[in-house]
Amino acid sequence: MIFTSRPTIIGHRGSGSGSVPVSGVPATGRLAGAALRTGSVTDGMTDAGLAAAGNGAMNGPVKGAVDGQVVVENTVDSMLTAVRAGISWVEIDVQRTADDELVLRHDPVTAGGDFVVEQTADACGLPRLRDVFEALPTTVAVDVDIKTILEDAVDAPARRTGALLLPVLAAEARRRPLLLTSFDPAVLLHLKENLPGVPLGLLTWLGFPMWHGLAAAAGLGLQAVGLHTGSFRFTQAGTESGTDPATTARPRRHRPVEHSVEVAHRAGLEVLAWCPKPEDAPAYARAGVDALVIDDVPGTLAVL
Repeated sequence: MIFTSRPTIIGHRGSGSGSVPVSGVPATGRLAGAALRTGSVTDGMTDAGLAAAGNGAMNGPVKGAVDGQVVVENTVDSMLTAVRAGISWVEIDVQRTADDELVLRHDPVTAGGDFVVEQTADACGLPRLRDVFEALPTTVAVDVDIKTILEDAVDAPARRTGALLLPVLAAEARRRPLLLTSFDPAVLLHLKENLPGVPLGLLTWLGFPMWHGLAAAAGLGLQAVGLHTGSFRFTQAGTESGTDPATTARPRRHRPVEHSVEVAHRAGLEVLAWCPKPEDAPAYARAGVDALVIDDVPGTLAVL
């Protein structure tokens, strides 16, 4: 089992995608009561266990931004702010640079428009994966979204993203709970063969049919599937999303979400939904979805 509470809330790229104004986050380092609903790894944790290692001290409160400040996605500040808001899982995006370093970045280009793989780690100035793992308390679990790149199709196997990640992830899996996810089935199979015991999840694209994603993840022998919110159809089973049942004769294509999630569980899969809105979170919870990858952490915790 990956998640011990349902639904576990995972901070998308930390506190959310882009540059996120901080609001609704406690000023102190004490975890909100909601933390006990969002994953077991923070249960019973002390402030010492949650202290930011970046300043070398392990006896202070959780660091991070305070209300009114802005945190940037895929940074330690963003992650610690999400943890202080009351969650115990964060999601990060990882890709490689020209000098085979691993850095945190969602898009293949930097903010300045340069391709990350064509820049050295020093030149692009992005957070390095090793440094982020070192700074993040080991009591915080991490969903690592592996961003393979075009060059992985032709570069020597030892230089490909999956190969570079193996030693880092193997070491980190001994320190904290991990979930490794990707849109690339090939890198997941590589990790499955070389990193046994660490849970893996297939990500599917915007609106990708739920039945295809679940069947693919099960067929690959994975432990999880991450579906975009557009793949979930919380509408009448006989209609298409966004249509009027009274005027639409289109045949049914989508099973009820609860049924699909139940089938996933029977197949040994845990189901993640990425980027649902806070107001929709209760529907995902009622359907039995195991985890929600969320941009608005305080807003989601407030409705669950």
